Amino acid sequence: MDANAVLRDAAAGNATAPSRPYDPAYDPLVSPTPGQGTDYAPTYWIGTAGEPPADDGPITHDIDVDVAIIGSGFTGLTTAIHLAQEYGIKATVLEANRSAWGCSTRNGGQAQCASGRLKRSQWITRYGMEGALALHRECVDGMETFKGLIADIDCDPQPGGHLYIAHRPRIMPILEKEAKLLRETFKYDARIFDAATVKNEWIGDTEACGAMHEPEGIGIHAGKLAFGYLKKARALGATVHPASPVQGWETRNGVHYLKTPGGIVRARAVGVCTGGYTSNQLHRELKNRLLPILSNSIVTRPLTAAEIEACGLRTTQVITDTRVLRHYYRLMPDNRLQIGSRSAITGIDAPQKQYELRLIADMERKFPALKGIQVDYSWWGWVDVSHDMMPRIHQPDPKETIYYALGYGGNGVMYSAQAGKRLAQWIAGKGQELTLPIFTSRLPFPNVREMVESQAFAPFRRFGQRFLYRWYAYNDERP
Repeated sequence: MDANAVLRDAAAGNATAPSRPYDPAYDPLVSPTPGQGTDYAPTYWIGTAGEPPADDGPITHDIDVDVAIIGSGFTGLTTAIHLAQEYGIKATVLEANRSAWGCSTRNGGQAQCASGRLKRSQWITRYGMEGALALHRECVDGMETFKGLIADIDCDPQPGGHLYIAHRPRIMPILEKEAKLLRETFKYDARIFDAATVKNEWIGDTEACGAMHEPEGIGIHAGKLAFGYLKKARALGATVHPASPVQGWETRNGVHYLKTPGGIVRARAVGVCTGGYTSNQLHRELKNRLLPILSNSIVTRPLTAAEIEACGLRTTQVITDTRVLRHYYRLMPDNRLQIGSRSAITGIDAPQKQYELRLIADMERKFPALKGIQVDYSWWGWVDVSHDMMPRIHQPDPKETIYYALGYGGNGVMYSAQAGKRLAQWIAGKGQELTLPIFTSRLPFPNVREMVESQAFAPFRRFGQRFLYRWYAYNDERP
C-alpha cells in the first residue's frame, strides 16, 4: 500500500492498513528496527478480534508534544489511559507497525497475579521479607487495576484463578511448601490438590501429579483487549500513530527529538513500552538490558463435547505446568484448546515446522484424545526477559525525562496494566512515591551472579541460551 492510501485510511477514521507483509523471521537482536507498517502475526487473537479500530495515522510532519510513548501494546496504551485519566496528560503514542503489533497480540492471554518470573519465596531471598510483602501487595493491587481497566472491554474474560500443575511427583513437595508460604506469610489463599482431585475435578492432563491453585487469575482475548485499550486511550484524548518507528533519538536542552519516517516528534518526556520488540539501537540506555526469547502458541479447532469430556477439561481457568520451559494452556470460550511453550532461539529459525510439531506433540502427550486434531492457528512471539527475571518501571537518569516499563518475563498481560499506571506516575512527576526495587533500579546488565541466582540466559546470550535450554529440558523431564 502506498503512503497516500495509508493517509486516506487515517482520514477516513479507519485503522491504518499495513504497508508490508508479516515477517515471520523478525529478530529484535538482529534487526535495527521492528519495521515500518508491517502486518500482524497470524494469531488466533488477530483472526478472531474483528477489524482493528481506528487510529490517528502515521506521523506526517514535525510536531511538539508533552509526552511521547514508544510502543502501542498493552503497556503503552494503559500508560496513555492512566496519564489522561489521572493527570490530564494526553500522550502521543508512536508505533512502528500496526497498533498492538508485538507482544500484546502474540501472548497466551493469561493474566496472573505475578510480576516477572520469580516466585514469592525467591522474592524473600532477594529482597527480604518486607520487600517481598510489598511486592505481593503491588501484584494484588495490579490485579485490581487490571480488573478495573477491562470491566468495560469485551475481551471474553475467564476468571476463577490459576492452576499450577506439578508435571512430576518430585515437584509436589515444592508446591506444598510454596502454598504454605503464600497462605501463612502472604495471606494469599493458595490450595494444594492431589493428582486424583486435579484429574477428577479440574483437568485430565495425563502429566498432572497434583497442583497448586491460586485464587487470582483471568484468561482474556488478547486481541479484543488490545483493541479495547486502543479505543479507550483515544477516547480520552491520546493519539496513536502506527507506521511511525523511532529511527533516531537525540536529546538537546531537555527536549527529545524522535525521528520517524514522516517527521520529528519533539517531546518533553518519553516513555518506552516496547517489550520483547525493543531494538538495541533505540536508545543507549536500553542496549543489551533485555534478552528477548521466543514462545510458540497453537490453537485447535473447536472441540466436540465428547473430546472435552475425554480430555477432562472441566475448567476454563488459566493453567501452567511447573517446567522451567513451561507450558501454558486453557479451554477457550469457543471450546478450542490453546497451548504455548518455548520456541526457537533465533528469529530465522522460528518458522521451522519442528517447533510447531514439538508443541503439538506436547499437547497430545497431555491430552491423548486430541491426537491428530486440526490446528487452526500457530504463531510465535518475543518475550522481554530481564537479566534478573524481574521487570523495571524506572527513570534511569534523574537528569533526563526518559522512562521505561520493560522486562515482564511472560507475565505482562496483567502486570502491564499496573506498569502503565506506575509509568504514568513517573511521567507525571510522582515517581518519588515509588519505592520498590523494581521502581528504583535500572534494568541490569547481565552478570554471572545473576545467572546463578535466577537462571538468566543473558551472560552467554544465545550461545548460553542453547546450552541452558538443553539443561532445562533434561532437568524438567527427569523423574
